[in-house]
Amino acid sequence: MSSVFITGSADGLGLMAAQLLVADGHAVTLHARNDARAKAARAALPSAKDVVVGDVTTLAGMREVAARAAGPFDAVIHNVAIGYREPRRVETEDRIERLFAINVVAPYVLTALMPRPRRLVYLSSGMHRGGETDVRDPEWKQRDWNGSQAYANSKFYDVVLAFAVARLWPSVLSNALEPGWVPTKMGGAGAPDNLELGPVTQAWLAVSEDRAATVTASYFYHQKPRDVNAAARDPELQDALLAYCAKVSGITLPR
Repeated sequence: MSSVFITGSADGLGLMAAQLLVADGHAVTLHARNDARAKAARAALPSAKDVVVGDVTTLAGMREVAARAAGPFDAVIHNVAIGYREPRRVETEDRIERLFAINVVAPYVLTALMPRPRRLVYLSSGMHRGGETDVRDPEWKQRDWNGSQAYANSKFYDVVLAFAVARLWPSVLSNALEPGWVPTKMGGAGAPDNLELGPVTQAWLAVSEDRAATVTASYFYHQKPRDVNAAARDPELQDALLAYCAKVSGITLPR
């Protein structure tokens, strides 16, 4: 049995992955941004070990989640995210662009502050291949907002983060994946991919002892390696992203 923490797991793919893991006998801790969503998550999966409450929109909330998540865990799945339909640029109370805060800074901060697990799983998207391969303006301070491009960038940065952690923490299996364009609230009702397959790969990477799953610095789709934006493997770009996240969060990833 493995212990697994899944961010953003009150519903959608996070909850579905939790249901798969619990059905296989693993101890899963869910995460919800508020008490109401935590109650709903507990009702949907009463056999979950715990539900951690905290809004990762803010740095205080990120710290709160890291502190409340009673680890160490065998695996952490960084699932929490918002989508590509954000109509305008919005800053959090920490003056960080909101999509970047939730999709990139939150997994960075939780990775830095939580006890180091044996496995880390970061959810990306096929849209990451169209992400801008630099960190010159990740918060869209110097140009007009484009929600779709900002989302693609954030999912590219998630892969960069996964590969950076794999390089810096060789004892941890750190991988990224795309679940497919599935009909969740984020994906929309018309999404063409199979929803039932959407949560399988992250659950598999978190606990499976299959040789194919016990790798690091890899990128997957439906349990198979998939081509990744090659720039994500650039150590200089990885260090630049880590430095930017450290700057805006005030938290440095342990080396």
